[in-house]
Amino acid sequence: MSNRPWRASVAAAALTALLLSGCSGAPDRPAPTPDPAITSAGPSTSTPAAPPAGDPAARAAALVATLSDEDLVGQVLMPYAYGDSATKVSAGSAAGNQALAGVDTPADMITKYRLGGLILVGFSADDPTKGNQETTNVDNPKQVHELTAGLRVAAGRLAASPAPLLIGTDQEYGVVTRVTDGVTVLPSALAAGAAGDPKLTEAAWRAAGTELAAMGINVDFAPVADVLATRSTVIGSRSYGADPQKAGAQVGGAVRGLQAVGVAATLKHFPGHGHSADDSHQDLPLLTQSAEALQSGAWPPFTAGIDAGAMAVMSGHLDARAIDPGTPATFSHKLLTDVLRGQLGFKGVVITDGMNMPPAKRWAPGEAAVRALNAGNDLILMTPNVGQAYDGLLAALRGGSLPRARLVEAVTRVLTMKFRLAELPAAQMSTLNTPAHRAAADALAAAAVTVLRGTCGGAVRGPVTVTSSAGRDGTRTALTAALTAAGVPVKPSGGTIVHLVGFGDGASDLRADAAVTVAMDTPYVLADAASPTLLATYSSTRASMTALAAVLAGKARPGGRSPVAVTGLPATTCGT
Repeated sequence: MSNRPWRASVAAAALTALLLSGCSGAPDRPAPTPDPAITSAGPSTSTPAAPPAGDPAARAAALVATLSDEDLVGQVLMPYAYGDSATKVSAGSAAGNQALAGVDTPADMITKYRLGGLILVGFSADDPTKGNQETTNVDNPKQVHELTAGLRVAAGRLAASPAPLLIGTDQEYGVVTRVTDGVTVLPSALAAGAAGDPKLTEAAWRAAGTELAAMGINVDFAPVADVLATRSTVIGSRSYGADPQKAGAQVGGAVRGLQAVGVAATLKHFPGHGHSADDSHQDLPLLTQSAEALQSGAWPPFTAGIDAGAMAVMSGHLDARAIDPGTPATFSHKLLTDVLRGQLGFKGVVITDGMNMPPAKRWAPGEAAVRALNAGNDLILMTPNVGQAYDGLLAALRGGSLPRARLVEAVTRVLTMKFRLAELPAAQMSTLNTPAHRAAADALAAAAVTVLRGTCGGAVRGPVTVTSSAGRDGTRTALTAALTAAGVPVKPSGGTIVHLVGFGDGASDLRADAAVTVAMDTPYVLADAASPTLLATYSSTRASMTALAAVLAGKARPGGRSPVAVTGLPATTCGT
């Protein structure tokens, strides 16, 4: 925990009353009427004059002073868009963009709404966040690089263009990984927690951040700072573990690695999604813990990330009953302004979780955006309707229910982060998936492998037959190749069974005749396994399967410790 003083009780300041009506906007947007005190600077093809050189905050303040109402509102919006190109999209993607924002392409969306950023979305089969990923923008690194280049061209026409466009994605590694092909893929956060070495974590995330920056992505919605205090399936292996202090050390390492190479780290999901087993992609989870319990059990990784310099924090759609009952944290002034900023000392950008998730959709997009800004958020992520959010914010600004000072403060923070990110040049595409980067991922994966039952580092008796729960053909193939390379013979059937289980698997997915059972996600299922040897990799990446093969071959000692408690099993059988 940080050494910042903790006030004995949370301030009782009431949430700002919002009397906004008609925030949902209308199909026909009236011509803008700029505030006479602010220079109007709509989109143009000319390049705006850059603010004077200096520190990022000074540059941000100078630029903010030149922006119109419309520019200010656009800079706090970070929606998603349909299509894998900035300017050329399929008919289906164009239809999606029309429904979302009344435009055909992502570039058009940036230009029309003067956007501060865009999030690239996508999902895989095991992704617990897929409920609000309504499209996909990512296929391979070359495509992503071309897409981000096109998005930056569109943003270069805006009045705010001296500050680079924010292009973000959820590259957590593990079950939530947007770009998977052609890049270095790290093991999950829980695997890093098992490895227990923040230096390995920092090196791996520095490699990963270098590759994100090379593709044109400058904001990563990671690391997950949630402590896995419950058996949450939506957080699960996305967390670094159940120990707040140890998880905090890992979060700090990830933050330092990402931001050393010009990618903003985002701590999520404040005030702590791992303290509820419910899923905010479906409903509003309740945090029933006391304020003191959250302070000691949920917030240390957030304070560790803040101390490491994290540029952003994501607010979660979570109801912290002891602090602001009935109000999702995303819309809670008490949590975001009094606690996160006042008590934890965060000074960077607060970003909402997806506003297209059910807890945020209790209000129309315009009203939800206004409420989120007034609570203390600085960026509105993934609104379900860009036009309505934009119109609602603009109407509230001019009607007084969104104080101008609050909007200016938010935009200044956003632009400050943009200028900070621009200080480091992005790496070249040639850095993707290099041997050095793979070595960093391999080292982290190797240190994570844990034996929870059986001999520490004993070789499996070959030949081996690799089996798994349904849908894991690729992982079986990867482990088979790694075992063969390690000198362990593998045959289709009749050998010593090594059985793999992963995300979403339960007792029914186990094999009673397996000599070895391996958990490739959270290890809780191992409590029901009968195998004489139980291992955990917490991840199914190539690096994790290579590390597992080395242990099974007797060539490596499994030095990891389970970062969560598994009923009836030790954290490791390999001693301390």
